[in-house]
Parts: sequence; structure tokens; C-alpha cells
Amino acid sequence: MTQQRRRVWMVTALILCVTAAAFARQEMRLRIGTVVPRGSLWHDTLQYIAQDWQRIVGPGLRVVIHPDSQLGDETSMVRKARGGIIEAVGLSSVGLSRIDHSVACLQVPMLLESYEELDYVRERVATDLERRIELRGFKVLHWADGGWVYLFTRHGARTPDDLRRLRMFTSAGDPDTERLYKDFGFDVVPHSATDLVPMLQAGKLEAFAMPPLFVQLQELYKLAPNMTDVRWVPLVGGTVITLTAWERLPESKHGALLDAARKAGDRLRADIRRMGEAAVREMQKRGLNVVPVDAATRRLWQAEADNAYPKLRGTYCPADVFDKVRQLRDEYRAKPRTP
Repeated sequence: MTQQRRRVWMVTALILCVTAAAFARQEMRLRIGTVVPRGSLWHDTLQYIAQDWQRIVGPGLRVVIHPDSQLGDETSMVRKARGGIIEAVGLSSVGLSRIDHSVACLQVPMLLESYEELDYVRERVATDLERRIELRGFKVLHWADGGWVYLFTRHGARTPDDLRRLRMFTSAGDPDTERLYKDFGFDVVPHSATDLVPMLQAGKLEAFAMPPLFVQLQELYKLAPNMTDVRWVPLVGGTVITLTAWERLPESKHGALLDAARKAGDRLRADIRRMGEAAVREMQKRGLNVVPVDAATRRLWQAEADNAYPKLRGTYCPADVFDKVRQLRDEYRAKPRTP
């Protein structure tokens, strides 16, 4: 081999090596946005997904999680995902309903009264909900729980009429929940989540609905130290990925990726539920007052909810899904209980 040919061969080999190294360095970056606090159990769930997915796909994938509302509220993150700015979002039912209103049928006030009912119903409607969401351009990776939502107030509220006298927070950009509360006759004041604390401090807001674990993490019970002992709704959620991003992942790995995400969603569910109940006890030690509700008053709350259902069916959520959820709930309640 002449010196010139040797030089050409060495240059060619070098180019091939550099090109191969460049391709090796190419990776898909999957960004997951969420409002959940860093270090919370919901954040841990996303970290389990990130670790498992990077193991399954290998060096060709890097998963980056953005917690603490770094990328905005849920509505804006859904918008960012649709625009291709991020690939996946960990959402509550508020954000999921921005994709498809059918999820709101699991969030109808006082329609479900236990985790057992929620599990029974959700397992049987999940396929339909996931299909509806997929038609909107997203794939559900797993379902999640946020705990039971309770009503917290600056001044105790025992009855629906007590609550109607208070200015109640609802998230700006969530017209469905705003309309829901107005259907109950509540005086709702839409604002950004970042405004909640200063407006409570200023006395411009007097009530909000939230799971106790969130209230404890943000120490909101110091500003609204009364919790009405009525389970309002079970807060559901989940993580979704855009179909565009999903299809970029190796098709041969789809089954393993989905299985890992579902297992991550199930992994901490019992802990989240247990910690939601423990949060109430811990806040009580620090001054939270749980406003007792007797059986007669509880029936009053339920009657108010029942009266609102005809207005919610078909507006707050699709009529067919509402009917299916209610039918499954009644089916569960009719089942004989093991003593």
C-alpha cells in the first residue's frame, strides 16, 4: 500500500469512527413535566419509570423529570406536549380532563365513597378512557391516586350552606371544575395555584378542596385550619406520553416499557393512600380541626350531590361514561360482602 493510499485509508477510517461515535451519542430525550413536589411519592413513581425505561432502551434514551410545576400548570404542560416542547406529563384528573373529559367521570363529587369502589370502577372503564385519550394524541402509561379530596376552610364549614358563604379557590384555566362548583352554588374565585397562599393570607380566599397530603406538604392547614369530614372526590391521575414520542421509542420494547410504567404506578399506590390518612392525623397534632359531620348532615351533602348529577351528566363529563361509572358503582355495592 502506497503512502498516499495509506493516508486516504486512515482518513476514511477516522471519518467512519467519528461518524459512528456521533451516532452512538445520539439519544432520544424524553422530558416529563409535572406539578408534583420533588421527593414526593408521585415524583418517586416517575423516577422509577425513568430508571426502568433507561434500562430497557439503553443508552439511546435519556429521561428528564421536571417536577414542582417547573414547566407551568397542568393545562400549560398539556399544551406544551401537544406542541412537541415536552414528550410526557404526569397529571391529575384536571390535566387529564384537558385531554379528554371522560376522566372527569371518576371525579364526580360523592359518586364514589371508597377506594374499593374506585378500584372496581376504574379497572372496568380504564380501557375505554385510554382509547378516548389515545384518539386525542396521547397514550396512558399508568393510572395514579392523589388521595381523597376534602374541603379546607379558614372558618369551619359543616353543611353545604356553610361552604356557600365562603369564597372558594379553584384553579384558573379549569373551567370544568369552576362550573362544577357553581352548579353546587359555591362562590368560586379562579386563580393561579401560586396565588392560593397570598390570597388566603389576605383573607380574599376562605376555602379550597385538596387532598390532605398536598395540604400537609404545603402547610396550607396553617392558613385554613378546618377540614370538613366529608370525602368529596378521589383524586385520580396518571402519566401520559404523546403518540409521536411513543412511536419514536423502539417498537420491540413497547410491551416492556408499558409494563414497567404500569408496575411503577401500582408500586406506591398503597403508600399514597396510607400517607393521605396519616397526613390528617399529623396535621391534627399541629392544630388542624376536623369538623365532624353526623349522619343526618352527611345525607344532606349526598342529597346536594345527587341533585347536581343531572346537570353534570353530559356537561362535566360524557353521559355514556357517567352512566357506566354509576352502573359499575351500583354493581359493586350490590355484591355480597365477605364477613
